[in-house]
Amino acid sequence: MKKIRIGSGAGYAGDRIEPAVELMEKGNLDYIIFECLAERTIAIGQQDKMKDPQKGYNQLLEARMRKILPLAKKNGIKVITNMGSANPLSAADVTVTIAKELGVKGLKIAAVTGDDISDSITKYYDNEVLELGCPLGTIKESILSTNVYCGADGIIEALKNNADIIITGRVSDPALAIGPLVHEFGWNVKDDADKMGQAVLVGHLLECGGQVTGGYYADPGYKDVPNLEILGFPLIEIDETGEFIVTKVEGSGGMVTTDTCKEQMIYEIHNPEKYMTPDVIADFSHVTFTQMEKDVVQAAHATSHGRPETLKVSVGYKDCFIGEGEISYGGLNCMNRARLAADIVEKRLKLIGVEMEEYRTDYIGYNSLYKNDISNKIAPDHFSEIRVRCSGRTKDKANATLIANEVEALYTNGPAGGAGATKKVSEVVSICSIFVPREIVDIKVSYQEV
Repeated sequence: MKKIRIGSGAGYAGDRIEPAVELMEKGNLDYIIFECLAERTIAIGQQDKMKDPQKGYNQLLEARMRKILPLAKKNGIKVITNMGSANPLSAADVTVTIAKELGVKGLKIAAVTGDDISDSITKYYDNEVLELGCPLGTIKESILSTNVYCGADGIIEALKNNADIIITGRVSDPALAIGPLVHEFGWNVKDDADKMGQAVLVGHLLECGGQVTGGYYADPGYKDVPNLEILGFPLIEIDETGEFIVTKVEGSGGMVTTDTCKEQMIYEIHNPEKYMTPDVIADFSHVTFTQMEKDVVQAAHATSHGRPETLKVSVGYKDCFIGEGEISYGGLNCMNRARLAADIVEKRLKLIGVEMEEYRTDYIGYNSLYKNDISNKIAPDHFSEIRVRCSGRTKDKANATLIANEVEALYTNGPAGGAGATKKVSEVVSICSIFVPREIVDIKVSYQEV
C-alpha cells in the first residue's frame, strides 16, 4: 500500500531551522512543509513590498533556502511553503538565485499567486467586516492588504507539473499538506469525505511545528517534556486509506503523545464539528488518538462535510499607534513606589492633554496577565521587584510618543529607585475579515527551472 511521509519544517515566520534540517537528513521524507504566515504577517509583508517591490516575502526565506535546497535535491524531498507571503514571485526569483549560487541543479520552482485581490477589493466595500460590524468601505483609507485564504488547488497543479519547490502566498495552513495528499492519492471532496477530513487533520497537526511534539505542551512538574533545547519537529506517515501516524526523528527532543496531539488538534479551530477551511469543512468531533509506541501516535476518524461556498479574506489595515514605557522598582515598599509611579504618569498625561483611545497600567509580575480576579488575592507587600508598564492607544504617533516619554521621565522625577526604563512607539497593523465568493479567485502558477 502506498505511503508518504510529510514533515513540518516551520510553525511560524521566525521558527528555527535546525529541526527542519534534521527531518530532511533523517526523516526519510517525501515532502516538507514550512508554514510561515500568521494573520498579520502578510499585511506586514505588503508594507515591505510597498517600500521595495522586490520584497514582501518571508524575511528568513533566503536563510532557510540556503540550508534546505541542497537537502531537497540530495534526498528527493519536495518543499511546500507559504513563505512567499505578499510576494511569491520575488520569493521564487530569490530561490532560483540561491540555487544557482549553491550549484544546486535540476529543481523546478513554482510560485502560486491569486490570493491578493487588492485590484478588485472596491467591489466588496459593502461586505460587512466580521470583527467590526461595519462595511469594509468604512476603513478603505487604512487598508494595506486583502488576501484570500486559498486552498490547495495551486499546490496540486504545481505538483502535477512536477514542481520540486512550491512557494505560495496566503493559503490556509492545512492546504500545505492537503495539496500533496490529494496529488498522491487522488482524493476529492465529493467521494472521499473521511479521507479529506483526515487530510485537514494532517495539515493541522503539522502546521505549528514543535507544538505537537511537546513544545507548547511543556509545563515543568506537571507536564514534563524532555530535551526541549533540541526539540524535534513532527512528521506524519499516511497511506491511501487516510490512516496515519504522528511521530518524530528518533533521538530528537520533545515527545509525541496522545495528549500533545489532542492539545494541537483543538488549537484555533473554533468548532470541532465544523472547522472551515477553503478545501473542505472538517469534522474533528470523533477523532481518536492511540499511542502505538513511544513517540508514535495513530490518528483516526476525522471526516468532512463538503466545502464552503465563500472564502475568507484577511484584510490588513493601519489601525493605531501604541506608546508604552516600562520601569522597574525593587526592594522594600517596591509595590507602593510602582503604584505611585503609575499614578504620576496618568496624571501627567491628563495635564499635558494627551489624546488617547485606550490606556492601561500593568504591574508585570503582579497583574499584567490576570488583572484583578486572581491578582488581588496576592498580598502586594510580598514582592521584591515590580515592573510598571504604562501604555496607551492613540490615532497618531505624536501622542503615542508623549506617553512613552512620560514613563522615561520617572527616572529623575521620582519616585525613588526606578531603574531599567525603556520606551517604545509602535504602529499597529490590525486584521479584520470579510467573505467573498470562491469563484472570484484566479489561481495562477508560474515556473522556473535551475
